[in-house]
Amino acid sequence: MRVLGIDPGSETLGWGVVDGVGSRYSMVAYGTVRSNPKQPFSQRLLNIYNGVAEVMAEHSPDVLSVEDTFYAVNVGVALKLGQVRGITLLLAEQRGLEIAEYAPRLIKQTVAGNGAAEKQQVGHMVKVLLGLKAIPTPHDAADALAIAICHFHHAGLKDKVKQALKKR
Repeated sequence: MRVLGIDPGSETLGWGVVDGVGSRYSMVAYGTVRSNPKQPFSQRLLNIYNGVAEVMAEHSPDVLSVEDTFYAVNVGVALKLGQVRGITLLLAEQRGLEIAEYAPRLIKQTVAGNGAAEKQQVGHMVKVLLGLKAIPTPHDAADALAIAICHFHHAGLKDKVKQALKKR
């Protein structure tokens, strides 16, 4: 299974591709899609659409694993992030990908063992879990890899539950 993890952002969107089965996985690639904050928001959305479409075309993921919406003090920021998430979900639907959404606390809990983990802790655990020599940078890309890793752990559990129910 190949999972594309997305950490949505309207200025910097992190992405990470991880291959594997169950709890055995390895990093394929990671990076960011950057947008100019001086551009109109609609142009930034187009840039994000094109950037994520390019990543999907290059890496052919089976699953899109994306950070779920969270509560933000600034409603405008939350709305913009929602629009960025919408673009990634649309791209996944257009390509027939499985879609998984995970809450930020669950991602941190799964990867770092603490739902309130700091970005540095998450980055360090991504490095350890993927056997990398350094923490992926920028943190948006490390977070995207964490989101992909989270899917491997939770998808395996869902599969085991489905198999157990079939045996009944």
